[in-house]
Amino acid sequence: MSGNKYPDCAGQGQSRKDGSGGHCGKSDCPVCTTFGFAKGNSGSGGFAGLAGFSDMYVLLFPVATREGPLWVTAPSALRQITGLKDSIKSLPDNNSVYRILRDNNDPINLGNNDPINLGWLLLPVKTDWQSMNSVVTELKKMKIPEYIDNSITVVSDKLFSHIINSNLEVRTSVAIDPATGSAEDGALFTYEALPRGTILRWTVICRNPSHFKIDQEKIKISTTPEEVYKNVKTAFPYLEHLGIGGMANRGMGRLLVLNDATLENID
Repeated sequence: MSGNKYPDCAGQGQSRKDGSGGHCGKSDCPVCTTFGFAKGNSGSGGFAGLAGFSDMYVLLFPVATREGPLWVTAPSALRQITGLKDSIKSLPDNNSVYRILRDNNDPINLGNNDPINLGWLLLPVKTDWQSMNSVVTELKKMKIPEYIDNSITVVSDKLFSHIINSNLEVRTSVAIDPATGSAEDGALFTYEALPRGTILRWTVICRNPSHFKIDQEKIKISTTPEEVYKNVKTAFPYLEHLGIGGMANRGMGRLLVLNDATLENID
């Protein structure tokens, strides 16, 4: 981060009442220019940032089965991938699980067309979906781990949402009354989270710095969209170790970025 010139800008909100803290809002700060800020220390207005992030969506969802974990996806999720958006065909049967045809000697073979349980759903297995080989090939390009490549199954969009909602990780907690040391009445909280091993996908849109100014000054730290994305990539290790979102102290929200090399529509 520019030799740690602006380390205090990371993780900051607006400045405190005494004027300390907050984002610097300077045109040569890699944090403020890339990720934006609400209000700089100079009192000027905010800046949206050169990097825009789409919502994440579930691409591959791990589900417990009698044969071990399988990663489930659906045509609508696969069509979001550039290399698959025009080649994904509809599933012949919306009430079946589709997988790649494997040799009977394969140790993870499910017994070809034997039914398999995805959580509490017992569904027939089929191997006649024409798009399956191209799906596996494209996911390998995205650096999906091999143990996941070998366990990919596809279900209909209708079943996909039900399977996810039925197999989320559930955690509970209570609020303790300090006076009695027991749980407060009605203070039982339940949380649902995506299980470890879920593959998420999202898009980062990097804007051309030459089109923007901060406080009437040209942005100095980055001159091209590629340099903006380079700044974004420096944050990826922190996603793995520190996490994002709430309840990080419970181990939630940690992300390992598998594939960060796709650049498209550079202007």
